[in-house]
Amino acid sequence: MKKIYFLTTLLLAGLITIAQTSNAGRTDPEAKKVLDGVSAKFKSFKTVNADFAYQVENSAGKVLSTKKGSVSMKGTRYYVSFGDQEIFSDGKNVWTLDKSANEVTITTLDGSAGNLTPQKLFTNFYDKDFIYKLNGEKKQGAKVIQEIEMTPTDKTKPFHKLYVYVDKGTKMMSSTKVLEKNGTRYSYNISSMKPNVAVSDAQFVFNKAKYPGVEVIDLR
Repeated sequence: MKKIYFLTTLLLAGLITIAQTSNAGRTDPEAKKVLDGVSAKFKSFKTVNADFAYQVENSAGKVLSTKKGSVSMKGTRYYVSFGDQEIFSDGKNVWTLDKSANEVTITTLDGSAGNLTPQKLFTNFYDKDFIYKLNGEKKQGAKVIQEIEMTPTDKTKPFHKLYVYVDKGTKMMSSTKVLEKNGTRYSYNISSMKPNVAVSDAQFVFNKAKYPGVEVIDLR
C-alpha cells in the first residue's frame, strides 16, 4: 500500500501521533483562543464536506507534486478521496482502498487518543503535544488570515514545524503547512468547506460490489 498523507491539515495522519501530555503554561493564550474557536465551530456542524489541494515542495521551494482531494465527515464517520486512495470509516472499521493496486485493507478504528481521524484535525489535536503561538494576521483578498505556529514537543518527529492558517471571520481552517526536518514542505489548502449538507451513511462504508476484482486484506 502507498503511504497516505491525509490532512491532515486536513491530512497529517502519516506524520502526527497524539501524546498524552499537557502543554499548560507553555502555549500562547491568544493562539489557543483561535484554535478553540475553530474547534467549537466545527463541533457545531452535523456534517462537513471539504475539498482540498495537497502540494509537496523540496527545500529549495520547487514544487514536486500537486494533488486534489475531498473529505466528508458525519459524527465519527468519514470518507476521504485522495489521488489513488479512498478511505472509508463507519466509526468502527476503516477500509483503505488503493485503486492502483486494486486492493482494500480493512482495519479496526482505534478509539484511543493515539489515533488521528479527520475530525480530530479540526478539534482537539493541538492541545496534546504541541507548543503553539499566534504569529499575527495578514490580509488575503477580503479575508483576514491568522497564522499559528506549532512546534511538536516530541523532537523525534520527522517534522519540526506545523503552521495552521485560520480565517478570522469564519473561524474555519483555510490551510496548513508541515515543514519536515529534511527540508520537504507539505501544504494543504482547503478550497471549499460546506457544513450541514446531506450525506448518506452508505458513503462511509466500503461497497465491494462497486469495485469488481478488488483484493480484500482483512487485518481486523
